[in-house]
Amino acid sequence: MTDDARCPCGSGASFATCCGPVIAGNRPALTAADLMRSRYTAYHRGDIDHLRRSWDPSTVPSGVAFDPEIRWQGLAILDTQAGQALDQEGTVTFVARFVGDAGERELRERSRFVRHEGRWVYIDGDPF
Repeated sequence: MTDDARCPCGSGASFATCCGPVIAGNRPALTAADLMRSRYTAYHRGDIDHLRRSWDPSTVPSGVAFDPEIRWQGLAILDTQAGQALDQEGTVTFVARFVGDAGERELRERSRFVRHEGRWVYIDGDPF
């Protein structure tokens, strides 16, 4: 993916101005939704390092792996609660579409985020 290509998160911005700097560690996510978008993009790109860095240390699993058969198709953020630049916690409700062995599917989750050492991190999520 080139830096001028559209970001996989669906924002409409280029990767270079959207999730790219967050994934590269050049700037923090400003909101919980920004971090959600960067995490989706990391799944899309297979970037385990960003996923681990963006997970709260208390809930990060010991092994993060990708299923090579899954192709992520799109992200829709349905709702956000708090999670803005001055908040300490927030939730992001989303639908992520993907294609795998079982055909087209969706991951629907209400994700919880908190600030840890001044930056947004993913805690966990409840599927719905």
